[in-house]
Amino acid sequence: MSKRFIHTLSVLSLVIALAGNGVALAAKPGGGGKGPTTTTLGYDVSHPQCGTQLPSGQAFGIVGVNGGTAAKPSPCLPAQLNWAATSTGSITAQAKTQLYVNTANPGQVMDQMSTPWPTSNSGVVTNPYGTCTGANDSACSWEYGWGRADYAADEVFVPAATSAGLDADVSHYLWWLDVETGNTWQTGTADAYANNVATLEGESANFQYRGAKVGLYSTAYQWGQITGNLAGQGGNLIGLDNWRPGGANLRTAKQACSADPLTPNGRVVLTQFVSKNLDNDYSCI
Repeated sequence: MSKRFIHTLSVLSLVIALAGNGVALAAKPGGGGKGPTTTTLGYDVSHPQCGTQLPSGQAFGIVGVNGGTAAKPSPCLPAQLNWAATSTGSITAQAKTQLYVNTANPGQVMDQMSTPWPTSNSGVVTNPYGTCTGANDSACSWEYGWGRADYAADEVFVPAATSAGLDADVSHYLWWLDVETGNTWQTGTADAYANNVATLEGESANFQYRGAKVGLYSTAYQWGQITGNLAGQGGNLIGLDNWRPGGANLRTAKQACSADPLTPNGRVVLTQFVSKNLDNDYSCI
């Protein structure tokens, strides 16, 4: 996940910021000292943290399934799933292990795609946009999102969880859709916005069909740039929980809990801030 709000804090200011809010410090990623301490914060990790020592004592862990794009796996997913499974669960409103997936819609550059653009409906559930025939339209965009969920769940997550000896049932996890401008999206027209929304709806529909819970990760700016805020018109993105970047420190992360949700009837349940090159996550509930 891209770091939109990376700020360097001194050790003293970090101690003051966290201790002043009643939060115990987690152990340094390198370990040492008197050993790990528990925290009421979670952390999210993915391919950039492959091969690094992760913190311990986290309340919950959020693991990126993809390797930076919707078409690549994270190369260290089994190890990071095992790390998340060691979470303390001290914040009972948050699942100990959560997942996030990169999202995208490359329909405008389908001739350059490393994976094929859909040419027909999956047939598993009814496509709300009609029949996909291979065109760059909302019907095929929806099918593309459905297919990316199939890839993330069946080709990446299930083998990794099985390899790690963990629960591989997709329905037992919360799946966050990571919606960021760093990935490939359609641009320039109202149809482009509509196609992007359709992709997110298709991906969400797949996880919901499997019985999993789905949430949205994005900033208000990036969400607007990608969807044109058209997702407020209807569809299955309405009412989804939000995980939102929350700025430079715990104080601003807490303030972000009161941000307007990305879609109507949603709620902000998690916020994120970056400290010492590691994503920290604060539970708003």
